[in-house]
Amino acid sequence: MRDLVLVIFVLGCLGVSLRYPFAGLITWAWFTILTPHQMAYGTFGIPLNLLIAGVTIFAVIYSREAQKFRFEPITILLLLFLGWQTVAQQMSLLPENSGEFYSRFTKTIIFILLCAQMATTKLRFHAMIWIMAGGFGLYAAKGALFTLVTLGQYRVHGLANTILEDNNHFGIAIATMLPIMVYLYRQLSQPLMRYGMLGVIFLSVLAVIGTHSRGALVALLVFAGFYWWRSRHKVGLSVLGLVLAIPAIRFMPEKWIERMKTIGEASEDASFQGRVDAWIINYRLAQDHPYTGVGLRNSYIEDIAAISDPERAPFARAAHSIYFEILGGSGFVGLAIFLALIGCAFFQAYRITKSKSPSVTLWQRDYAHYSIIALTIFCVGGASTSMEMWDGYLILIALIAALSRQALIVKVDRRGFAFR
Repeated sequence: MRDLVLVIFVLGCLGVSLRYPFAGLITWAWFTILTPHQMAYGTFGIPLNLLIAGVTIFAVIYSREAQKFRFEPITILLLLFLGWQTVAQQMSLLPENSGEFYSRFTKTIIFILLCAQMATTKLRFHAMIWIMAGGFGLYAAKGALFTLVTLGQYRVHGLANTILEDNNHFGIAIATMLPIMVYLYRQLSQPLMRYGMLGVIFLSVLAVIGTHSRGALVALLVFAGFYWWRSRHKVGLSVLGLVLAIPAIRFMPEKWIERMKTIGEASEDASFQGRVDAWIINYRLAQDHPYTGVGLRNSYIEDIAAISDPERAPFARAAHSIYFEILGGSGFVGLAIFLALIGCAFFQAYRITKSKSPSVTLWQRDYAHYSIIALTIFCVGGASTSMEMWDGYLILIALIAALSRQALIVKVDRRGFAFR
């Protein structure tokens, strides 16, 4: 029954998107984040996401939305990054392996480009944010309840067969979304909804702790550190943090405490040393293929890893870092474009927070501020996880691009080229 309901709902959304293309983009985001087809077993395997993407792109092209496409720094870097990944795929040492990930990444970047171009109003902007916060908040609440019921004995994982299935990835994704949830809390005016969002934020923190992920705990500490640093009441906030943290830590089992203690003993930890091996493998592969790398995730293949580092090749699993993942897969050029994209997003958001233009509203400054915190959390957490294909942080970047045009930070000439 749920299969039929899902198909009817998707078809209804697609019908609306033919008239209002942004509705198709929202449906695409909902499908990407929540993956509802995995809960409707009769539709699992049916390419509904491909159908949604196709109809949305068709609607964009044959509507006035396509005429609004503008080039600005972030959009240009996204296109450049996609173009270089295409070059890297052509030079891949094992194209049949890297091709799957290249295809997945291409679809993600196309979706992100549409987000950057179509979130042109406050309503559209917040619709996309609520889809993200609602989706991740739902899974975080489920994870928190699982932690409470099991008394923290088992790790919280994300939805199976998704990029966030791994407990480390899931924890860092939720930690990244916490500042966005705080942003939405500040936008709400009704007390009941504000209390509800506070509850989601609390459950999200508990879910991060429940993942047993050391990287996610570090990301959570970065989140807390931002608020402590900017607070005018540092002593009071520190006392409140201790009052909340002590019971939370006491609630978790001894094995969780012992695992978290190893954060300060990285040099003696086998898991961390495995990450170091993966980083070295990807770095040496990039040294041998400095421009295009060896192809996305080809460093996972032992025979390819052995080309540059035979000794560590048997330990080739994952790059365990967004930076080394890009470096090994698309070389130093690909990494430079990737870092430029993230740096540009930080710069654009910072400009919005500091802008004194009357066209920049309070909610725009707020989002720019909280997006900086969210991206910082992701950049720290991503240093130890292979999350470069996660669409969550890319949506945040796309919304910064959209916001920079809304706030008139980037001026656009008649040809659509951005300049200051």
